[in-house]
Amino acid sequence: MTFHVYRFVLYASIFSLLFVSCKPLATQYDEDEDVDAEYYTASELTPAPQPDSAIRAMTWNIRFGIGRMPWFGDACGDITIYSQDDVIPHLDAIVAKINEIKPNILLLQEVDINSKRTSYINELQYILDHTYFNYAAYVPEWRAQYIPSDGLGRMDMGLAILSPWPVNNAKRVQLALRGDQSSIEVYFYLRSCMITAAVQIPGFQELSVVNIHASAFATDDTKHKHYQELKAKLDEINAAGGYFLAGGDFNTLPPGSTKTDYCLEDMCPGETYHQFGIDPYHKAGSDYLPEQDWLWPIYGTYECALPLDVYLANQQKYFTHTTRPTENFDRTLDYLFTNLQWVANSTVTHQDAFYESDHAPVSSMLVLPK
Repeated sequence: MTFHVYRFVLYASIFSLLFVSCKPLATQYDEDEDVDAEYYTASELTPAPQPDSAIRAMTWNIRFGIGRMPWFGDACGDITIYSQDDVIPHLDAIVAKINEIKPNILLLQEVDINSKRTSYINELQYILDHTYFNYAAYVPEWRAQYIPSDGLGRMDMGLAILSPWPVNNAKRVQLALRGDQSSIEVYFYLRSCMITAAVQIPGFQELSVVNIHASAFATDDTKHKHYQELKAKLDEINAAGGYFLAGGDFNTLPPGSTKTDYCLEDMCPGETYHQFGIDPYHKAGSDYLPEQDWLWPIYGTYECALPLDVYLANQQKYFTHTTRPTENFDRTLDYLFTNLQWVANSTVTHQDAFYESDHAPVSSMLVLPK
């Protein structure tokens, strides 16, 4: 859950650039548009493992490599740009945690590859070069030559799938755009998407991998559409006789969660919520009550790595996110699903990864298809 409603300060010169520039300031994608992903290879290849019957899958929103540091777009921060000296230690912490957990397939969200805010570091290449992963596919979720807000400038942030085995046929799948923003906000705002790819593990049938980063701050039914689009993609793979690993940052709570309103926890100094006569009553992205049924179709059709009854019996143990830089994780937003099977009791919510991001990684052992 990142990217609050930004303060878009737009000038006449910006509007003129939109019409006279040969290259759009922000990359646009049509709804339902699929485009090829971008491929990455580690600078030095590592021998790929040969699994017996299962692999460890993991999903992690890495908050573009700045850990719990304050940022103007979320967590009530006021900093926009970080230096390489700021970012590299946090990337090293992310790398250390990956090398400790040792997932075989890794789904990442919020990876910067050429953004001013993180000093143009290619974080995906950095992670590849400092772990045992050999290959990755990347798709941009937020790509702009220039964002006229708070000095953001160039932005290139997206989703990635990492594997020691080759990643093939990777696509960017555009999700529904928010319907609660002005046209100029939509132009410069991130464009939620999925990345899909195929991984061939020797000795096993092909595995389709789907990684999603759903909208965080939509106040309409945009997120609901995203879950419908995700399920449609999973249904498509399943109907064709394929096997999938799916996961990501869904930005909503599991059905039946005890607490559904985080407006007061997420409130910044000077903000006021939950008072009649004040509009909005709820902070955008913090009231999950209207969304409680939206994941039922996915839960009811496919296998979640964290069974719902296990989560409901001890919710705090499985929290994966907080907006507050110094507080423990206080809600669950990150998921893994499959049409195969998970090894029983193998799912771990890595809450010890406290300083590396505002999200905890989630991993589980996936039984591979023979």
